[in-house]
Amino acid sequence: MPQKSCRTYLPPEWAPQSGVMLTWPHVRSDWAPILEQVEPVFAEIVRQIARFEKALVVCYDESHRAHVAGRLQAAGVPSGRVVLSLAASNDTWARDHGPIAVQCQDELTLLDFGFNGWGGKYAHDLDNAITRTICGQGVFGRNPLQTVDLILEGGSIEVDGQGTLLTTERCLLASTRNPHRTRAQIEKQLAELLGLNRFLWLKHGYLTGDDTDSHIDTLARLCDARTIAYVACADPADEHYKELKAMEAELQAFRAADGRPYRLVPLPWPQAKYDDEGNRMPATYANFLIINGAVLVPTYRDSADAVALERLKSCFPDREIVGIDCLQLIYQHGSLHCVTMQLPMGVLP
Repeated sequence: MPQKSCRTYLPPEWAPQSGVMLTWPHVRSDWAPILEQVEPVFAEIVRQIARFEKALVVCYDESHRAHVAGRLQAAGVPSGRVVLSLAASNDTWARDHGPIAVQCQDELTLLDFGFNGWGGKYAHDLDNAITRTICGQGVFGRNPLQTVDLILEGGSIEVDGQGTLLTTERCLLASTRNPHRTRAQIEKQLAELLGLNRFLWLKHGYLTGDDTDSHIDTLARLCDARTIAYVACADPADEHYKELKAMEAELQAFRAADGRPYRLVPLPWPQAKYDDEGNRMPATYANFLIINGAVLVPTYRDSADAVALERLKSCFPDREIVGIDCLQLIYQHGSLHCVTMQLPMGVLP
């Protein structure tokens, strides 16, 4: 008897979730110099997630797991809302080394794309094995895991649940990711794996200090099938002004799956943030995380924080908008969405 075929579906971030995955920082990672400052940020993210759903936290080893458990207990996180798994890691960017779960009728499959440290910029061997390691521990129940021969980071894609993918050329077409694949080949493979039928490619947009080659989750985010929140720079003297204006024009030209223009919501531009060596860091309000009943929004101790929260409330009127101080995260060139990966309903037992 022939197998039944069904349409593959990649749930958008606003779909019901079973939990959110994070990988906790440790002394062997680049976080070591500011570990005391950044661990409270991770604890607060987990605390807020646990109010609405489970948190899956990857710990380096047994002693690290005990340390993380103590941190979370001190932060008031109920132990029953957290799963602490074990896998050695290079770094903490779960968005890019975590699984991408697709659905076919009632069956889920976890896709384990390749991760190469954003084009070979950083060590990545341990991170690239995390999903396989924790899957082998039964963390994801009986859901099957499929290894995919394609370099793809979760932060580089946005979907609307209706077959549309929003992404950037700078990242997905970077020669350091999949040099032997053409744009058409990448589109074909992603269409098959993720159930896509439309690709919206941004040619413009970047953030100084970003190591990802313009991940879409730092620039423009789908809030529903017809709404895009995006970073906007109104300062002609800022180095980003021309590129972000060009990106804005591209977004204005895009059409939603129903053929109508998108509702575009500009997010404010925070004051430039610099590290101790004078390097500009990639502060962006687009790096928010949608969870069950809430949206967790990075804030940066900036006068624009309140405006960002207000504008995102207009995008998510039925969800609680929760600001989390993420200034410490951008010292390692990422933010709130980058350190998390949502897991659709059915992934965590």
